[in-house]
Amino acid sequence: MIIAEHGGDTFDLDILYDFSANLNPLGMPQGVKNALENSVSAWEKYPDPYCRRLTKKLSEHENFPAENIVCGNGAADLIFRIVQAAKPKKAVICAPSFGEYAKALEQCGCEISAYPLSEEKGFALDSDINAFLDKSVDMLILCTPNNPTGQTVESGLLRDICRKCEEENIIFLCDECFIDFAVNVTGAERYMNKNIVILKAFTKIYAMAGLRLGYALFGDGAFAEMVRGTGQFWSVSAPAQTAGEAALDEKEYITKAAELIKNEREYLSENLLRLGFKVYPSEANFILFYSGLPIDKMLLRENILIRNCENFSGLSRGFFRIAVRSHEENTTLIAALGRCLNG
Repeated sequence: MIIAEHGGDTFDLDILYDFSANLNPLGMPQGVKNALENSVSAWEKYPDPYCRRLTKKLSEHENFPAENIVCGNGAADLIFRIVQAAKPKKAVICAPSFGEYAKALEQCGCEISAYPLSEEKGFALDSDINAFLDKSVDMLILCTPNNPTGQTVESGLLRDICRKCEEENIIFLCDECFIDFAVNVTGAERYMNKNIVILKAFTKIYAMAGLRLGYALFGDGAFAEMVRGTGQFWSVSAPAQTAGEAALDEKEYITKAAELIKNEREYLSENLLRLGFKVYPSEANFILFYSGLPIDKMLLRENILIRNCENFSGLSRGFFRIAVRSHEENTTLIAALGRCLNG
């Protein structure tokens, strides 16, 4: 079985339930769908290369200067553009974490120092990360909640990291693409300084994966301008910009989604434990667990796809990630897991 590089690759499979992609189980908001349907005629023109209307609305939404916001063709696009603009010679990332960080750094010839997250500590980031951050480091990339572990960076530690990066003149790229699913979690914007870049996306929280839309908040306006000049000129399509503007009006949708995820994450974690799996703490819309069985292959016979995580740096065979879906879908998964284990 070929292990997909990312979740959501169902195109060659006969799948009824996809638990490999971490998307909002509520689906794309109806207001976004309506905006897209009503904007089809505008797609004949080139999109605004500077996303002016969307950036203005993001500035109001985030209470952040518009000139320090850059939009991109999904968060992954911005990771590559930020790295290309910074051209770091040495960077620190965590293992395990999202694979695109290392790929972007490797493409620019950057030396990578991997901070190993400890399984014994539930893959939580520890304060000894600061020992990795000295004047030889040009960039730090962290994800909170982290993918695939679901762990967030504790607020006091996040504050110390932000300060350390400013002191050592290290660019700190903080990926917060899953933070809207977490409840009462502090993000890096609270400790914003000129060295911080915060990455966010519409992909996960608004279930807009196919439209590709992300954005970054920069503490340094000059660096934002550098990143704005990288990549292709029309990086964000007209439909994506329209969808983004409409999505920002969906305030109650995010609150509803976070509450759903919290409740269903607890349901899944409790039942995974009941079935005998080793389950790791998560504050995101996905759960990392361990099984000595090839449970992903077994679930494929049930037409269910989960994420095999053995190709994440820092993880080995037996680690799997499941998305938190609707209660009906989650009960279907738990029932299928029971059948897999009991024959």
